[in-house]
Amino acid sequence: MALPPLTAEGVVLGADAADWREAVRLAGAALTASGATKPGYSDEMIRMIEEHGPYVVIAPGLALAHARPGPEVIADGLAVVTLATPVAFGHPHNDPVSVVLGLAISNSDAHLASIAAIANIFNDSGAIAALSGASTPAQVFDILGVGE
Repeated sequence: MALPPLTAEGVVLGADAADWREAVRLAGAALTASGATKPGYSDEMIRMIEEHGPYVVIAPGLALAHARPGPEVIADGLAVVTLATPVAFGHPHNDPVSVVLGLAISNSDAHLASIAAIANIFNDSGAIAALSGASTPAQVFDILGVGE
């Protein structure tokens, strides 16, 4: 399966976040700006992390924030947020995080397939550093192998 749609509105580069909640809210705001979610989706992503811990920190420096499909999801979408200063999510091995992906998927089957597609990108050990250093949405699209 291909990645969910990523638009220029879904890319935020060099952002400042005081903590992991603010970093997740930036990803949620980018998903909302891209038309994928309603503003309440950020709260759903934060609630998932509060309930289940920092499981979203899937590799050193990388978090994949997401929540279950539900009424806050308008359409499938992806957001990429890079942070000027990495933040800790409380993960024992993969903190601090400098890249937060936001994922919104409208049905459960596509949710798992999208996570697998994202995982395949990050089999390339240089992908996180490349995203962290990206300075334009076009660079992010190239790294992820997607186009707007």
